[in-house]
Amino acid sequence: MLELEGVAKIFNRGGIDEKVALQHLNLKVEKGEFITIIGSNGAGKTTLLNVITGSVLVDDGNVVIDGLDVTHLPEFKRGRLIGRVFQNPLMGTASEMTIEENLSMALMRGKRRGLRKGVAKNHRSIYQPVLQTLGLGLEGRLIDRVGLLSGGQRQSLAILMATLALPKLLLLDEHTASLDPKTATVVMDLTERVIKRNGLTTLMVTHNMEQAIRYGNRLVMMHEGEIILDVSGEEKSKLTIPELIQRFGVVDEKLLLV
Repeated sequence: MLELEGVAKIFNRGGIDEKVALQHLNLKVEKGEFITIIGSNGAGKTTLLNVITGSVLVDDGNVVIDGLDVTHLPEFKRGRLIGRVFQNPLMGTASEMTIEENLSMALMRGKRRGLRKGVAKNHRSIYQPVLQTLGLGLEGRLIDRVGLLSGGQRQSLAILMATLALPKLLLLDEHTASLDPKTATVVMDLTERVIKRNGLTTLMVTHNMEQAIRYGNRLVMMHEGEIILDVSGEEKSKLTIPELIQRFGVVDEKLLLV
């Protein structure tokens, strides 16, 4: 489903602030896998997602999504294959547009839009039942501006927008980090439901080790641009936070947050 072969990325090459972000990294993800990715600051987690989306082009190696080599494709051409939710709820939605306009934009991602009106009436019958699954009452607020929503509501909407067109790959970039603990739990439970319901192949970057262990079927730990741990199945389900710290000697206060 997703293959990264010898992917390397160096920022500011040759400069005083040169940074090796990815060191000839290899990763193979099967269809339907839900992988959580952890690591200290600067480990290369977000750069990994960026080279998959094409917002950062690799210096070496190949990126293959669903059998298609996208290594040299620009970000907008990969849009139909990928859904992404960011840490900041403001980044995944358009504040001045209504809920239904945001959903219409998501539904048409990667498709030729032409000069048609932004919201097709026949699409509204799709949006209401989908919004109802959130349990937030948004199905009755289709014409409300997204800027009126709370952070948790907005991030929940962003998840729906990222998955509405059923992307080949879903990328979650610390998408609960800016939410309070109670709201983060609600959004994570929604995330898990959406992924399971649609059988989505998912990579989720998180600093929360408890989330990394609890969710998904596979856990990857990165350090200095390399994968230093890759566990799945029963081995992953038996992991504990103290064991992760003890076995791999990761020392980062932010990483220890639960």
